[in-house]
Amino acid sequence: MFALLAILPVLSVAILLVGLRWPASKAMPVCYIVAVLLALLIWEVPGLQVAAATVKGVVVALSLIYIIFGAILLLNTLHESGGLRVIRRGFVGVTADCRIQVIIIAWLFGSFIEGAAGFGTPAAVAVPLLVGLGFPAMAAVVAGMIIQSTPVSFGAAGTPILVGVNNGLSGSDTVSRFVAAGGFAEWSDFLAHIGVKVALLHGLAGTLVPLIVVVFMTRFFGPNRSVKEGLAVWKFAIFAAFAMTVPYMLVAVFFGPEFPTIVGGLAGLAIVVTAARRGFLMPDAANPWTFGDKATWEAEWSGTLNVDDDEVHATNFSIFRAWIPYILVGALLFVTRLKFLPFLGWLKGWTIQFAELFGTDITAKVQPLYLPGTIFVAVSLITWYLHKMDTHAYGRAWRDSLKTTAAASMALIFTVPMVQVFINSGGGGAGHAAMPMVLASGVADGAGQIWPLFAPFIGGMGAFIAGSNTISNMMFSLFQFEVGTQIGADPTLIVALQAVGGAAGNMICVHNVVAASAVAGLFGKEGDILRKTFWPFFYYALLTGVVGLIVFGMAR
Repeated sequence: MFALLAILPVLSVAILLVGLRWPASKAMPVCYIVAVLLALLIWEVPGLQVAAATVKGVVVALSLIYIIFGAILLLNTLHESGGLRVIRRGFVGVTADCRIQVIIIAWLFGSFIEGAAGFGTPAAVAVPLLVGLGFPAMAAVVAGMIIQSTPVSFGAAGTPILVGVNNGLSGSDTVSRFVAAGGFAEWSDFLAHIGVKVALLHGLAGTLVPLIVVVFMTRFFGPNRSVKEGLAVWKFAIFAAFAMTVPYMLVAVFFGPEFPTIVGGLAGLAIVVTAARRGFLMPDAANPWTFGDKATWEAEWSGTLNVDDDEVHATNFSIFRAWIPYILVGALLFVTRLKFLPFLGWLKGWTIQFAELFGTDITAKVQPLYLPGTIFVAVSLITWYLHKMDTHAYGRAWRDSLKTTAAASMALIFTVPMVQVFINSGGGGAGHAAMPMVLASGVADGAGQIWPLFAPFIGGMGAFIAGSNTISNMMFSLFQFEVGTQIGADPTLIVALQAVGGAAGNMICVHNVVAASAVAGLFGKEGDILRKTFWPFFYYALLTGVVGLIVFGMAR
């Protein structure tokens, strides 16, 4: 019964956003109230604990809003300077085919940004760039969400494994005995062992992700609503998948979980862009696929972010100079996340912390200089100088960015606190575990020996709720390990399935969808986006779950 009650916040999100198609700004306050009432009345969580979780959620939401603002500001700066026009021309020089463009930008460039920064940053970079290249805002958001799967487990230099799984499993006597019996010399070797399994599962499921992205573009946003037009570039899409996943898996096997996504994204970019320039497996250049004239687009596809290719913002500077801002973003995100360089310590040195809120054990903190938003703003200021922009144009970029960001704030201010109340619902007077754990336990009780099939879906549910693969792994890794032990499966395989499902869950994570939509200036269509991204998530979780079930069956 309590498992059914625990699913109510998740169910309310699904019904209001997806079923009734309410805008997130209207649906999420209701979902927040549902979570609060459950916590107070059923879980009997003290009111101060609910208030503390809410405050922590607001702090996290403000951090997300800052990242959104920075991403939009950088794009508007490039628009006002004319750099975006040059970037657009450069892509047309490689190919005018939007099917190839989305693979290069969303899948490959997005993977590199995920590896460097994680935490939804790829959408903040790739989505507005796609809009700037002429993609409908909704198409850009859907593409940006679907690629947040394969790269995610090793995002932010391996944070979902090195922080999420690590903290989730640390301190358990059961895990410690397993590590000792398995002959792992160091705890890091044990984490790397799990990371290899995660990479292999991702390598399998990720093979079809670029093709899925392309098919979704042509089926839902193309002039002919055609699946066939997407499948027509299947050879290039599979090639682009392998260009990223092969080096990604090799790095995971030989070097550990820190850099598979970074190396995979960079290697894939170098291989695929070179191949595209030489026409390898490319579609007919004489008939490039595009989204058609904007006058034919459905009204709901377009957002308020306006980056039309007009002559007012024309410029004659080089494509390299136009790309410098995004090169700087990638480089700064990369070097500031490396532990052996001093930048990480400097940026994290300034921490705003609200410890033990209202006398609880809940602590909220933010490190403003470390947030990707700071890098976006800094690069925007550098671009103002490098592109020799006049003050009036740069001021307009700031005004437009603030206006767009403000529109996203209402949904996020309720979405993230709802998540925090849900996660921090344990320890109440009723004596129940936190709602996510109660829900997962209910599923495990019913699944029994076919648990490997469900393990990725639990990871995905965690990411859907928490908005983070890292948090999903922290919540459920030990639970997954213990279920694996109970059913006689290799528990590291079950934890790997959890991590893969948690990565795929980013495709349907509510506050990621809200944030990505905000970056594109698209509001009130979050449910329509979730309707589309659910199916790639389902494919990803089901395929890896079936593989896990087969491996479990073969080992018995």
